[in-house]
Amino acid sequence: MSSYEQNRKAVLNKMAFTSGFFFILAQLCVRGLTFVVTPIYTRLLDTAQYGEIRVFESWLLIAYPTMSLCLWKSADVAKYDFKEKYNSYISAVHTLSYIAIAFFFGLCLIFKAPVQEFCSMDDLMFYICFLYVFTYTSMLYLQRRDKQVLRYKFSTAATLLTIVPGTLLSILLIYIGRKQGLIEQLVHRRIIGYYTPQIIGGAIIAVILVFQGRKLYDKTYWKYGLAYSLPLIPEALSIQIMNQSDKIMIQRMIGKSETGIFALATTVSFIIWILEDSVWNAWIPWLYEKISRKETEDIEKPWTAVMHAFGVLSWLLVILAPEEIAILGPEAYHAAVFLIAPMVTGTLFRFYSYSYSAIQNYYKKTRYVAAGTIVTMILNVALNYICILNFGYMAAAYTTAFSYMVLLLVQGFLEYKITGQVIVPLHKTVLIALLYGAINVASMGLFYLPWFVRYAAILVVCSMTFILMRKQLFGLLGMFRKGNE
Repeated sequence: MSSYEQNRKAVLNKMAFTSGFFFILAQLCVRGLTFVVTPIYTRLLDTAQYGEIRVFESWLLIAYPTMSLCLWKSADVAKYDFKEKYNSYISAVHTLSYIAIAFFFGLCLIFKAPVQEFCSMDDLMFYICFLYVFTYTSMLYLQRRDKQVLRYKFSTAATLLTIVPGTLLSILLIYIGRKQGLIEQLVHRRIIGYYTPQIIGGAIIAVILVFQGRKLYDKTYWKYGLAYSLPLIPEALSIQIMNQSDKIMIQRMIGKSETGIFALATTVSFIIWILEDSVWNAWIPWLYEKISRKETEDIEKPWTAVMHAFGVLSWLLVILAPEEIAILGPEAYHAAVFLIAPMVTGTLFRFYSYSYSAIQNYYKKTRYVAAGTIVTMILNVALNYICILNFGYMAAAYTTAFSYMVLLLVQGFLEYKITGQVIVPLHKTVLIALLYGAINVASMGLFYLPWFVRYAAILVVCSMTFILMRKQLFGLLGMFRKGNE
């Protein structure tokens, strides 16, 4: 390789490392704060109130990708097709998302009563939902744009300055409500306190995006964004239904208290979910650059190291489940201990599937990604219904993990059939996934042994992991930091 090519790789790696590091740091701070304050929420709210809030959040997660038409996802590839006009593209397509959200809002206003009944929302929840969808969409455009151009300062600050005040304000309002004996208002107080700062911050971001891009309409940009993103709506919707339908179905089929217990367990799985998505979002610009430069041979080895690293991390979350649940909630939530292993395993399978769907997205084969995800979602919802009905609410954690394994297989198969490319062999990924899945489920047997047995197991496994993987992990860090040397 010539010195020019080496320098070019070094510059890319340096920029990817710096922006990726700060992107991950921001996500960890924001999502980590959510984890840190969960013990406060679970002690200020009862299990039914906590479950009601988490179901409301589930509806938000289903609403925003659908109503915004997932157009913000096109920012990942538009950078390569509209290089000098990237900000104009973001501004114009951002406008189209707002038009789509306004259409859905008008439609839901016409059928307001049945929509509210179906989603278990009162008027406050209904209007907060739409205000949040508008403004959170703007935040997504900002994060995607800055991630692709390998910048981090502004989007990191914007993220922190909306989430942190909202979290603190919601806790304060709930605490004051309890002191005043306004127990029936606690759910509303949490929603108002948490989402108001985010809505205000997102509205400011919307103005900034328009000012920077200075374009509200462009037929070419709109057609490009729609062609890329419309096929992704079923995928995004399917993923969110898979992630959220279990809580919604448990609330309707079993009860709000069981929903609260199930939701608390998802908070633990959310730890690895946060790390996975943060690492992946930081990884994707580097991955797409490698594909565009036809340097895909550089990808398999570091990605395999990442898969093993997250496999071990998932096991650590499982083995420490008794302590995690004891910290996060009072005794009423103890049953959540036995939900951690399948939930964490499911998020791991989902993460592994990213490497296959990413290639299809890069080549704009998004309709195939969507098709695979829709099939898996339908399977998941059907299994949830059957298994919750026959085996109780805990069964939903296992059906979701199984569905994500199916998704991994489907996306791996489609990657080769559609693109003709294979970055990581499917059989290799499946073997790694099954290995860590089996270990996670089997490790629940250690919950019945004294605590020091589990801690001894942690010490042994972590030591062996460091010895066996230190070269790969140091090599992974060195690959990104090479430009600093």
